[in-house]
Amino acid sequence: MSSIRIATWNVNSIKVRLPHLLQWLSSQEKKDAPIDALCLQELKLTEDKFPYAELNAAGYYALVAGQKTYNGVALLLKKSSLAATAQDSETAFLSPQKNNPKFQDEQQRIVAATVAFKGRQPMRLISAYFPNGQAPGTEKFEYKMNWLAGLYDWLSEELEEHSRVALLGDYNIAPSDEDVHDPKAWEGQNLVSPEERDAFSGFIELGFHDSYRMFEQLPKSFSWWDYRMMGFRRNAGVRIDHILLSEELKNECIASFIDKVPRGWEQPSDHAPVITTLS
Repeated sequence: MSSIRIATWNVNSIKVRLPHLLQWLSSQEKKDAPIDALCLQELKLTEDKFPYAELNAAGYYALVAGQKTYNGVALLLKKSSLAATAQDSETAFLSPQKNNPKFQDEQQRIVAATVAFKGRQPMRLISAYFPNGQAPGTEKFEYKMNWLAGLYDWLSEELEEHSRVALLGDYNIAPSDEDVHDPKAWEGQNLVSPEERDAFSGFIELGFHDSYRMFEQLPKSFSWWDYRMMGFRRNAGVRIDHILLSEELKNECIASFIDKVPRGWEQPSDHAPVITTLS
């Protein structure tokens, strides 16, 4: 049984970044390390505008929850990696779920499905775009905390129903100071507040594992850099894109890393892809 690679990437507008997305997927193929499942965030378009045809031609099925101008998430599956029972986009995405049934929300921030890869037990993949929160004390921050509480409630049920769950996405939370380029400068801001970090810890206590931190990583490793003030060039970033694995998937995890290469391309997303490999 060969390993599979699952990844997450906030593309910050798939319309703008589609050439980068296709280039990146192709580059992984050329390295003989294809991406078997990719969770996307911040599509910034409605489902009818999603580039299904282009991604189908690249060898991927897509499950999409879109929204005009803001938000939007997708789950891409490499056709050739799927079990024989997954013959089309309908059978590839089993028990599909858009948004959180435990939290009423007009924003399109979650898409999930159970997926059967070749020679493997099915796994539940969730692509999530967590709210930014703006700043502690604001209405948007209150919305974020309520959203996180609703997610916790739903994930509790998901883990009861599925033993193999991966939660991938832009969490807009840097779990610890080692995930921030300058913790002192960020003190008191969203992404790093005690409330947000407690919520992240809650997912760990629920039974998830931060796949990236399962392995020794270089210090000052981040997944997001501000476009302003030469953030990427100065490596003034934060690690807010994560792949959390349930216990059973954690036992199959053999690698996890951030691919900074696309962040250096012309007109890039401000996020870099995060990849986790399961044996």
